[in-house]
Amino acid sequence: MAQTILRAQGVGKRFTEGSLDVQVLEGVDLTLSAGESLAIVGASGSGKSTLLHLLGGLDAPTVGSIQLMERDWAGMDAAAQGAWRNEHLGFVYQFHHLLPEFSALDNVAMPLLIRRMPQAQAHEHAREALASVGLAQRVEHRPAELSGGERQRVAVARALVTRPACLLADEPTGNLDRTTADLVFDLMLDIARSRGAACILVTHDEGLARRCQRTLRLDRGRLAG
Repeated sequence: MAQTILRAQGVGKRFTEGSLDVQVLEGVDLTLSAGESLAIVGASGSGKSTLLHLLGGLDAPTVGSIQLMERDWAGMDAAAQGAWRNEHLGFVYQFHHLLPEFSALDNVAMPLLIRRMPQAQAHEHAREALASVGLAQRVEHRPAELSGGERQRVAVARALVTRPACLLADEPTGNLDRTTADLVFDLMLDIARSRGAACILVTHDEGLARRCQRTLRLDRGRLAG
């Protein structure tokens, strides 16, 4: 039986500020196993990105619990959460969030350097990750010297360089043309699958969602098959 990587139980999220009182998520239950790919689809504003932030420990639910690798985010302080994220999660966003002053190599090595891995070793792993996304010849290029698709491939390499247990992707190809989006998405899924990583994709693109093993729909704050 595959190991459970992520589990959400009875998760709800309410935003209140002044007269604003919005229930964004309600009664969300989710289980993700090692090697599984899951797409979460829904209309813009349905709470998809909020849910991904909760699953990644970047925000806390109003009610319910979320466990990553059998540890509850609520039971950790901020430093422990950061270390746990660095060890077990990779993130890919719609915008690449690469540091413009650093090369592709240094951008990809950054999560390993944060772990205090020796620079030579971090660069070795980063080179391997960049080669896996077809950018072995672009390691010294800065983001401004890369195309949009290349920048997003660097972001994928950065997310996977730590060999995370789970990859969380929020509209990862939303800024790319159809052909480039398909190539980047297939590459991301193939690498994650080959390494046994679970993957959650948040998207409004039904075509991309169908490439995942399972799809859940978020509608009015509730998650359903």
